[in-house]
Amino acid sequence: MSEAKFDETTDKIVAIDLDDKSVVRRSVEVEHERKVAMYDLLDMNRFRPVGDFKGPFKVRLGIEDGKRLVFKIDDEDDTNLTNVMMPLSPFRRIVRDYFQICESYYDAIKKLSPSQIETIDMARRGLHNEGADVLVDALKDKIDIDKATSRRLFTLVCVLHIRG
Repeated sequence: MSEAKFDETTDKIVAIDLDDKSVVRRSVEVEHERKVAMYDLLDMNRFRPVGDFKGPFKVRLGIEDGKRLVFKIDDEDDTNLTNVMMPLSPFRRIVRDYFQICESYYDAIKKLSPSQIETIDMARRGLHNEGADVLVDALKDKIDIDKATSRRLFTLVCVLHIRG
């Protein structure tokens, strides 16, 4: 994340789409997380591709060849401005661990005490923050984003990892 100021009228995502053609089915919990992340992202975000690009932006997030995360970035008129690609390898462990803790969390909600649920939720949030930090690091020199935007985008990266 750069220290430069964001322009609230242009340095933002106004439409987000997931290229999730490989996803067959999502659980109710995952679908809820996806919807919340997309809603929150569109409600407030800071996003600026590095270079001479003028927003606001429409973003299509996808996985290519099972190896690369792709940000297809268009302007409001659907003209492609740039595509940002990065390897998925830095995300594999954190996404796997995040899925495991989420499963524990959803199970805990059904049968454990509030204090036990809170403990698992704190671990879940910690992994989520770690994943958001990995995303910021992977995007440095490519896309400037703030912490809240990186958290929401990490949720969507996780959703894209789900295979039927």
